[in-house]
Amino acid sequence: MVSIPYGYSIFFDFIDSYLPSGFLKIKEDHPIMQRLDQVMEDNDQFITVADLAQIKFLYVSKKIRQMIGVDPAQLNPEHFVEVTHPDDLGRLGLLRALTFKVEKEVRETQKGSALASFSLRLRNPSGVYFKTLCQAYFFSSRIPQKKIYLIQVISNVDLYKIKKDRFHHYVGNDLSLFKFPDQKLLEIGPDLTYRELEIIRLIESGLSSKEIAAKLFLSVHTVNTHRSNILEKSGKCHISDLIYELKENGLL
Repeated sequence: MVSIPYGYSIFFDFIDSYLPSGFLKIKEDHPIMQRLDQVMEDNDQFITVADLAQIKFLYVSKKIRQMIGVDPAQLNPEHFVEVTHPDDLGRLGLLRALTFKVEKEVRETQKGSALASFSLRLRNPSGVYFKTLCQAYFFSSRIPQKKIYLIQVISNVDLYKIKKDRFHHYVGNDLSLFKFPDQKLLEIGPDLTYRELEIIRLIESGLSSKEIAAKLFLSVHTVNTHRSNILEKSGKCHISDLIYELKENGLL
């Protein structure tokens, strides 16, 4: 399927139309919904809307059936665990924790909105894993009552060239990044490989280079080379400083 880029203003039109009802009276035959369904179909995407206070999905677009084989009315958080690639489950757990951290920050600050954007591999109904970009837009509202909502746009990005050992990750308030996926957007993320992150996690857990080498079937020299490269890439003098930063961004 060839993607047809479009402006994400459609999601804000959707919010303006259905926020007053708390996203509970969505009409599939409404022009905005018909247009939204069409762009989801054209671009192999689906959207979810959740009330974070209740941890409840209020709306899920029908394209989800084709992409991960889940009925929109039946979606719950555990479905994402079931269809996420085993090697990405650790990151999914961290991202779940990050969701509540960002929700708390939006609730307690005056910023009113935030964006968490990340890549994951999900499984389609045929059992084949594909690369996705998950864009999570958090916003607070006093209409119809004070709540924090989460809109997620999940896109199939298999058409893009993403380095095998890299991944996209962004957390912050730059809403210009809440946009149609492109190569430049997907390259945003830590300048660390999966292996380097794995070594950082083991260091954070208290293991020595010798213990890490034994656990990962590497030489001590290789582990120490990774440690040196990690510090050089990050520009940090101490690994503890990097660990703190990665935790703040939901990567550890």
